[in-house]
Amino acid sequence: FIEERHEAGLVLEGWEVKAMRAGRANIKESYVMIKDGELYLIGTHISPLPEASTHIQPDPTRIRKLLLHREEIDKLIGKVEQRGFTLVPLNFHYKGGRVKCEIGLAKGKKLHDKRETEKKRDWEREKARLMRSPT
Repeated sequence: FIEERHEAGLVLEGWEVKAMRAGRANIKESYVMIKDGELYLIGTHISPLPEASTHIQPDPTRIRKLLLHREEIDKLIGKVEQRGFTLVPLNFHYKGGRVKCEIGLAKGKKLHDKRETEKKRDWEREKARLMRSPT
């Protein structure tokens, strides 16, 4: 459950920006880590374009620093360390020609919420199977 949303800048290399414009970024298994009072985006995969420059070695899964104001970072760190929240990237977008990452302050699901979600998913799967099968 997403409690709050924040917009953060990203420290990127030139080839990463071009690849993101071409829609080659994947945040499926990404998360935000706190280290030395700063936020880092880990697990984001940005596939380099085939026509990327030959004199650089692109690293698709490198750790990228997130840019926020100090007060915002301190507030987020406090919530993550004390109240069991976690930070997750939600999407990438452009604002004024710059790539931004929307990060969400999320609280994990309780066990009964997980069970309920699984029941709904199973029922949807069963329903789809029944609709497909000839009677």
